[in-house]
Amino acid sequence: MTSEPESTGKGLLLKVDSIANLFRDEITSTLKNANRPPRLVGILATGSAPSLQYAEFTQKQCQQLGVDFILKKVGAAANPDFANGEGVEEAIVDANEDENVDGIMVYYPIFGVAQDTYLQQIVAQKKDVEGLHVKFHYNLYNNVRFISPGTLSPAPSSTLSSDDTPPPGMVKSILPCTPLAIVKCLEHVGVYNKILPYGDRAYGKTITVINRSEVVGRPLAALLANDGARVFSVDIDSIQEYSRRAYKPEDATRRYHPHHVATPSTLTLSECLALSDVVISAVPNANYKVKTSELKDGCICLNIAIEKNFEKDVREKASIYIPAVGKMTIMMLLRNLLRLQHYKTVDIAGQSS
Repeated sequence: MTSEPESTGKGLLLKVDSIANLFRDEITSTLKNANRPPRLVGILATGSAPSLQYAEFTQKQCQQLGVDFILKKVGAAANPDFANGEGVEEAIVDANEDENVDGIMVYYPIFGVAQDTYLQQIVAQKKDVEGLHVKFHYNLYNNVRFISPGTLSPAPSSTLSSDDTPPPGMVKSILPCTPLAIVKCLEHVGVYNKILPYGDRAYGKTITVINRSEVVGRPLAALLANDGARVFSVDIDSIQEYSRRAYKPEDATRRYHPHHVATPSTLTLSECLALSDVVISAVPNANYKVKTSELKDGCICLNIAIEKNFEKDVREKASIYIPAVGKMTIMMLLRNLLRLQHYKTVDIAGQSS
């Protein structure tokens, strides 16, 4: 973790603790009514200090809330003489087959993008608290919000409504933890307009997301575009503009809600920043900084990298600066865990009826 001091300026420095506590209360209430505490298995397969720190933080949060957390160390995490990732696939399969396990999370990176993606698909979908399985990604990119708890297939078009309420016998799909945490933060600070219809509440907002990773940046851009925002997705070699596909009002209850489209942008990063109401940066490089001078006056800035991606004077331009979202990410992970446990309950009830 960086020891760089917090930013200064006239804008508000907003720690996510107060937002996370709202979801902590929701989780605590749900746990009180559960038949048993959900069980989460965390699999640590490397000697990475940040991964170990994240695993220990997860364990601490689970213990405080009464969630049964088991940290399974394999490979270099168990013994420095072992290679990174040694035994990780076996550990995933074991957790998949254990009926007492409700959720599985794996601490990435381990091998690299290609092999880590393979591991993400091994995790049983009904235990994927991180929402990294290809089926959950498909739902996200196609704006499929409600699914059957038994088959995990999209809800029939005839049962869909225009609000956030799942149809009878259906459940909400799992979303990746960090992108979901960011959306919840944006909802809290008023970027989402609750007066607008569900699915349109980010309409009129321009948002820049720096780093188009498959774990955070790209799914986040899709989520924001699906909610009506104009999104600039910035990566090292290109800038893309994400926007929601045009549709007719009478098509709103189709099985697959209209999803976003991504097109190459001719704008530079500086031009994107000058237009953006919100700037989100996730660059894993301590030397990378978003220039304060290029920000739009009154914008909202979120740092989601381990390192600080914004200059110290960011609040001279930003009306709100959120320096980290880690505590919110954990709350979304535990929320997903409870949702997966709920899948079982709804599925059993559906089979009984």
